[in-house]
Order: sequence, then C-alpha cells, then structure tokens
Amino acid sequence: MGYENLTKGRVSELGRAYSITIVTENRIPHFNDFYLARFLIKFMNKFESSGKIELLSWVLMPDHLHWLFVIKETSLSEIMRVFKGTSSHSIKGLLNWQGAFWQRGFYDHAIRGDEDLKQLSRYIVANPLRAGLVKSIADYSHWDAKWL
Repeated sequence: MGYENLTKGRVSELGRAYSITIVTENRIPHFNDFYLARFLIKFMNKFESSGKIELLSWVLMPDHLHWLFVIKETSLSEIMRVFKGTSSHSIKGLLNWQGAFWQRGFYDHAIRGDEDLKQLSRYIVANPLRAGLVKSIADYSHWDAKWL
C-alpha cells in the first residue's frame, strides 16, 4: 500500500479520538534502547502539554508507536507533521543519525462514538504481550493509559 492510499478518506475533527500508528524507517528497532524510548516518551508528554492533543493511551514498541489521542486544535495531518518532524530532528541529533527516522505517512483510525475507548486502550497497551516481548504488561515499561 502506497503513502497516497493512507490519506484517502482521511478526516480530521476537533474533539475526536484517533488511533495512530507510526513506524521507524526500515523498521529499525531504535526503541530497544531504553534511554531513547524514554526520550521519545518525554517528548510525547511535552507535545501533549502544547495543548494540541489529549493523550489517552499509547505503547512504544521497538520499531513503532501506537497512540490514542483526542485532537484539541489544528488538524490530524498537521499534528503528525509537527510531531514526526520535531521528534525526528531531536532523536537524529541524539543519535547523530543521517536520513529518515520515521517512515513516510502514518496509519490512522478515527474513533466512532460507539467504540469503547477503554477497551481500545487495553488493546493498544497489550501489544507487547501479543508480540511476545513480555509475559505480563507489568514487565513492559513503555506504555501508559489514562484509565489504567
């Protein structure tokens, strides 16, 4: 599936929750590095404090991020452009990395009113269990959820 297909039918609404997945370029597992993972998590929390989004839940996997948030201002595409651009710039500076850090584009799902955000959050944070990275989510340190 090409990048252009990811944007077909994309809608952005203030106050709506979105489930987002962004992936590192070439699926390099940068976030196996504990320090780098915590750096991005701190960056995500700082991004929330900008007022553009409200974080609901997330899990940072070795090579991608699953993220559930509510848009507070601007558009989904603008939020992702700013987040990916600024986080990439900061991380590449830390790593002295050349080239792309994140893959182009992102996967998104606008949450419908009848979808249960708590259940979706549980599904998101359980990704390390399904991937076989840990036997208990308590053993994985790179996740959070508003309700858990």
